[in-house]
Amino acid sequence: MLNKIKGYRIERKIKLLLITYGWKVVRAGGSLGEYDLIAFRDGHCIFFQVKSTSKDKFYYYGYMKKDYEGFPFMLIVDFGRGITRITSPIKIVTKSDGEDLKSFLESKNSKR
Repeated sequence: MLNKIKGYRIERKIKLLLITYGWKVVRAGGSLGEYDLIAFRDGHCIFFQVKSTSKDKFYYYGYMKKDYEGFPFMLIVDFGRGITRITSPIKIVTKSDGEDLKSFLESKNSKR
C-alpha cells in the first residue's frame, strides 16, 4: 500500500510539472497498463511511464517500445533530491541517462 501511495505522489508531481509547462495531462486510472500519464499539447500526444527510486539505478521491466499506438512513449524516473530523468524505455536507467525532465520540457516549450 505504501508503494502505491508513493507512486501516486510521484505521478501527481510529474503531472503538475507537465501542466506548468502547458500540457493537458490525463492520469491513467489504476496505472495497471503500459503508461501512467498521457500528455497533450499543440496537436502532440506523449505517453509516459513514471517510476521512482532512491537508488543510483532503476531496473525497468515494462513496455520497451519507443512508441505506443503510434505516439511517443517515454520513461520518467524520479531519483529524488531534484533528479528526474526522461528517456526512451531502457532496461537500466541511471541518474545520467536520457535528459533532465525540466530541460526536456523547456526544449519542448521553445519549439512552440
